Amino acid sequence: MIALEEHFAIPHTLDDSEQYANTAGASTVTAWSELRAKLLDLDAGRLAEMDAHGIERAILSINSPGIQGIPDTSTAIDVARRANDVLADAIARHPTRFSGFAALPMQDPDAAAAELTRSMRDLGFKGALVNGFSQLGPAHAVVYYDDPRYASFWSVAEQLGAPFYLHPRDPLASREPIYDGHPWLLGPVWAFAMETAIHALRLMASGLFDRHPRLTIILGHLGEGLPYNIWRVDHRLRKASRGMPARRPLTDYLRENVYLTTSGNFRTPTLMDAIAEVGVDRILFSVDYPFERTVDAVTWFKDLVLTDADRSAIAAENSAALFGFAPPPPEVTARQAF
Repeated sequence: MIALEEHFAIPHTLDDSEQYANTAGASTVTAWSELRAKLLDLDAGRLAEMDAHGIERAILSINSPGIQGIPDTSTAIDVARRANDVLADAIARHPTRFSGFAALPMQDPDAAAAELTRSMRDLGFKGALVNGFSQLGPAHAVVYYDDPRYASFWSVAEQLGAPFYLHPRDPLASREPIYDGHPWLLGPVWAFAMETAIHALRLMASGLFDRHPRLTIILGHLGEGLPYNIWRVDHRLRKASRGMPARRPLTDYLRENVYLTTSGNFRTPTLMDAIAEVGVDRILFSVDYPFERTVDAVTWFKDLVLTDADRSAIAAENSAALFGFAPPPPEVTARQAF
């Protein structure tokens, strides 16, 4: 199995994740201590977790909001480079088990393009994972990546053949008062999906994929609700597009330019809907470790009623094809007991 929404942290980004520690059945201090240790571990503990559940390779990425939550551009550039170097060192120690997604300082599109190029050409990374919008300048100012300033960045990403994982982050409280007084709706409960789905729709509607038809975006959590809602989106746009730049129905881009992962969404009807909308060849197994338990993801996946071909495709073959990995040898597939 290959998993590709699997996170780590460096000291500069670590505290961003404290609010997402799972306190069910544990004290806040204990829960954060355990999550902290797992985020920082890029060696024995993480490998033991993978071994216990038949995960042969993990593509690792920085925790959220990570670089995107650093309003100062020069600091964002420096921390992104340091995070990528830490990850590159871990991959060098475990080259058959770990791969990497680049952290990018999207606050500066040229610097982001340069870091993506360095990460793929020099460090051997497999693309980038970016945690939603970037804060820029004043702490309440944000930028989304359909902004025209990213035209050259997207050209570089397409030329490099770099998949771009659009990962969630919480909206800023100053910009989204709808969550006021309802903190239980923030994070992975609801706000993550809504924020990321809207960002993905902005990219699709902007005409990005008309300009860059070979560009690939990845969305986690079985598409952040988009497979379930995309028909109605296009249905209403056919009635009134309001000058939308995209030349095709947004469903076309979802099916042709977007991959979906199972990260943190271990629900069979949701998976079946995603397969129906985008096809089984666009679904990639993932866990969302360490924010989700590997055992939950793997147990759910192995109990699914799927054909052997579909199970193998989602577990590893689709990812191997997308990222250029050699397919696992027969003895590995047998050991995973699909």
